[in-house]
Amino acid sequence: MIWELDMAILTLVLFCAVGAITVKDLLGAAILFGAYSFMMCLLWAIMGAVDVAFTEASVGAGVSTVFFVAAVFRTTRRTKD
Repeated sequence: MIWELDMAILTLVLFCAVGAITVKDLLGAAILFGAYSFMMCLLWAIMGAVDVAFTEASVGAGVSTVFFVAAVFRTTRRTKD
């Protein structure tokens, strides 16, 4: 395995995770969660767990992100922060 590639993707995973938690915009958090799921998919594929990577890509990065973004668009804002 190429450990530099592993560390680069792991760093991106950590940035996406911290960003999804700390961002105040719900749409931004949903998009960062999708990016986090995609980066985890890449890590699973690099580790050789292709079935787990495929499941993470289809469910985590695909369906969940679409549901989160749809839920954000269906809500209204009450305050103007």
